[in-house]
Amino acid sequence: MFDVVVVGAGPAGSMAAKTAAEKGLSVLLVEKRQEIGTPVRCAEGISKDSLSRFVEIDRKWIAAEVVGAKIYAPDMTEVVLAEEMAGNEVGFVLERKIFDRHLARLAAKAGAEVFVKTTALGFERTEGGLKVKLRRLGEDWEVETKILIGADGVESRIGREAGIIKTLKMSEIESCAQYLISGIDIDEKYTYFYLGNDLAPGGYAWIFPKGDKSANVGIGILPSLAKMPAKQYLDRFIEKVGVRGKIVEFVAGAVPVYGEISTAVTDNIMLCGDAAYHSDPITGGGIANALAAGYHAGVVAAEAVEAKDYSAGFLRRYDERWKSDFGLKLRRNKKLQEFFLKLDDATLNRLARSISGKKIEEMSVQAIIMELLKTNPSLIEVLKDFFS
Repeated sequence: MFDVVVVGAGPAGSMAAKTAAEKGLSVLLVEKRQEIGTPVRCAEGISKDSLSRFVEIDRKWIAAEVVGAKIYAPDMTEVVLAEEMAGNEVGFVLERKIFDRHLARLAAKAGAEVFVKTTALGFERTEGGLKVKLRRLGEDWEVETKILIGADGVESRIGREAGIIKTLKMSEIESCAQYLISGIDIDEKYTYFYLGNDLAPGGYAWIFPKGDKSANVGIGILPSLAKMPAKQYLDRFIEKVGVRGKIVEFVAGAVPVYGEISTAVTDNIMLCGDAAYHSDPITGGGIANALAAGYHAGVVAAEAVEAKDYSAGFLRRYDERWKSDFGLKLRRNKKLQEFFLKLDDATLNRLARSISGKKIEEMSVQAIIMELLKTNPSLIEVLKDFFS
């Protein structure tokens, strides 16, 4: 019998397990894969502030530290964000294989039991809580718990079985493909973003340095707008921009760009990270929100155990916490994503030219929107929520 069972040992799950264990709860953290942190399914970027908020930074899982970002319009007009802004938005490129294992070790150090190669098959309700069905090394077994935290990814089995989330539409999920390439010749002080409806329909391509002349080179597309698989778009992008180097690794995955869900809880159950669609609808970045959501879930789990109340009504404290933390950003960025999806490449080029060469202190999302409003006054009604 555990106070909390956490399914999924990514940043959200490990942070939830760590936080709950630190508050004195008995915690089981299970991960279906043999190794925590593999395969890597993201570009691995995170801001310095978002990271240091929850963990003490250790250089062993920092692959690169960047001082800026370079954004390229479809016609290759360059917009440069320097340290003051981009450093807050990007900051570090992680070595996720090391970082994720570090978080799981912190959870174990706090007192959580951690099992790998353990799949959650489902759950059933009991008089005292939940009975979670697990499979490990071919053996099926069960544990009882008061609270189940689903941090099991974008198509969360826990979330769907609990009725909290639904299967995403093709317009609500980004299909991503990424190579790790060595021997690449780039300025490793910057991350690189490439826009264009033909280049990456509904998304963007990226190059994130990993140090020692290696980089994550990837692309994210909306399947509802794409004419071919993400890998084909990625190969075409690499050829177009002239990326040279040796492909070391290939990964593919999916990222929710749903925006804010109404609730991430039901009786005895909370979802966090990609399982709760917590990734940013514009950037697709999810590590920062996953860490925050995991922390809030762990805190509310401890409050629920103390109160002996595991009802959805009580657990909505978790909704209140994550919504007040980053819910507004999810709502705003979803509206902005929907707006930018309507722009053609000519408009993107015009926007980029209007801000290319400006100093960093003049750069912000609001500044970009203001530039759009100058040339498209009719957009005031569309974007009014952004300024409210």
